[in-house]
Amino acid sequence: MEAVQGTLDELGTPLSEVTFVVFDLETTGGSPAEDAITEIGAVKVRAGEVLGEFSTLVDPGGPIPPFISVLTGITDAMVVAAPRIEAVLPSFLEFVRGSVLVAHNASFDTRFVKAACAAHGYPSPANPVVDTVDLARRVLTRDETPNAKLATLARFFRSPVEPCHRALQDARATVDVLHGLIERAGSFQVHTLEELKSFVRAPTPEQQRKRHLADSVPHAPGVYLFEDERGEVLYIGKSTNLRNRVRSYFTASETRPRIREMIGIADRVRHIVCATALEAEVRELRLIGGAKPRYNRRSRFPEKMVWLKLTSEPFPRLSIVRELKDDAATYLGPFTSARQADDARIALHEAVPLRQCTQALGPRTRRAACVLHEMGRCGAPCEGRESPADYAAHVEAARRAMTLDATPVFAAVAARMERLSVEQRYEEASVDRDRLASFVRAAARMQRLSALTRIPQLVAAAPAFGGGWDVHVVRYGRLAGAGVLAKGAHPTPFVASLTASAEAVLPGPGPVHAASAEETECILRWLESPGVRLVEVDGEWSLPAQGAARHKARIDLAYRHLDQGRGREGRPLR
Repeated sequence: MEAVQGTLDELGTPLSEVTFVVFDLETTGGSPAEDAITEIGAVKVRAGEVLGEFSTLVDPGGPIPPFISVLTGITDAMVVAAPRIEAVLPSFLEFVRGSVLVAHNASFDTRFVKAACAAHGYPSPANPVVDTVDLARRVLTRDETPNAKLATLARFFRSPVEPCHRALQDARATVDVLHGLIERAGSFQVHTLEELKSFVRAPTPEQQRKRHLADSVPHAPGVYLFEDERGEVLYIGKSTNLRNRVRSYFTASETRPRIREMIGIADRVRHIVCATALEAEVRELRLIGGAKPRYNRRSRFPEKMVWLKLTSEPFPRLSIVRELKDDAATYLGPFTSARQADDARIALHEAVPLRQCTQALGPRTRRAACVLHEMGRCGAPCEGRESPADYAAHVEAARRAMTLDATPVFAAVAARMERLSVEQRYEEASVDRDRLASFVRAAARMQRLSALTRIPQLVAAAPAFGGGWDVHVVRYGRLAGAGVLAKGAHPTPFVASLTASAEAVLPGPGPVHAASAEETECILRWLESPGVRLVEVDGEWSLPAQGAARHKARIDLAYRHLDQGRGREGRPLR
């Protein structure tokens, strides 16, 4: 047979000949529909050589939220003389013309560019897009980098540029990351743009070879367990359709490096069929907490949760503990780390002058006051300068802030952040920002959990797929029973039978005592979903009118910039 030379299109475009424009945006938030661009930075490179740079501040047409200014350092004063996006957009589109766009978590940045184009009558750029997050997840293992955040990758590839939430600086760092990833992709025989684009989505040989592991899994809701040849559980998941979900692990849609690594070790898939999707979700959490599979990242250590405790001493104080006791103390949490609990404690101390010493104090105990008294942050009950009655008022204010109304804490910390921002002490303000977020989120979460965990029994139902009803029995925030009421069947005897056979659950101390916080939150999400009807409630299900949820909405809005966007540093907050 005569050999036929391939065309250039068949060979593809060598990566050394591709012009990349690596770009980054700073914005006033995470929603292209509601927020605006404040800065654009872009670097044009080809064959490792920088061909040009594009950088400009952009007037967003409105005030920049204080949390954004704390994060980026971009203030209203900096953008007041900057051009509007309609003036910047033509130059940016010309700069990227004919190139391959690259961004870290590209969907965030491209959505803002497309929204700006649509708003001002420009066609959206049709450039190919490469996402360095997706590429990093394909070529790097979790042993090399614990996550795909820009700062993590920049350190791994020894970029001389440190990301700092400014557009051009972050774009420059992303250039170094891109070059490192392309070099790594070369070991996978990726040498052209076409190979690079398909490489991210291609299933591995191990995935293709082990597709048969899904053959015996049924089309039903439940939990699946990947196990190695010794029977060790590697990974646990849940699905409303076990067969379809397990099969997806052996296709190109599964790109997570750690999961692809797990597939290579797995020898079989075990499954547990459940009556409802909620039962499957709860079983998954309980199994993960018990087996602690090495390839599950979430929910493995519910016992490591910590709490902020307002002690029940004569002069109570705030203490970080790991155990809920039946000691009449007030608890706030749970927190995933002692650091978060300490952040919440500092935020609460900003509003309420509780003592911060750790020694035991009684009405007749006398000790020398510390420097906090001189600073006006403690009334010095240790020296008898503050009466038990006066100190009790502080304790009640702290208890109320933890359980009913977080407004005093929010106001005190927000006022301090405002002062620091005016003084351009942004790093200190960002620390207070995270402390406030830790307190407000924990208070809102606990109040929401407590509303359910104090109810002895709640029965609810939701329409089931194909007719009938999914019915669940919840006791003290724990799923005690689950079943499906057949279409047309009488509900009364079914509910009576389900509650009679449901797990017995006893009350305990603290806000979460009968189940993990994650389990109770799963149940709450289901209860709040469309179509759910309450069948029976033994007690009262309510939230405090002035609860922390209203402040949490503002905090979540502030954090959304990084939650939906880059996820580049630590805990996201804007």
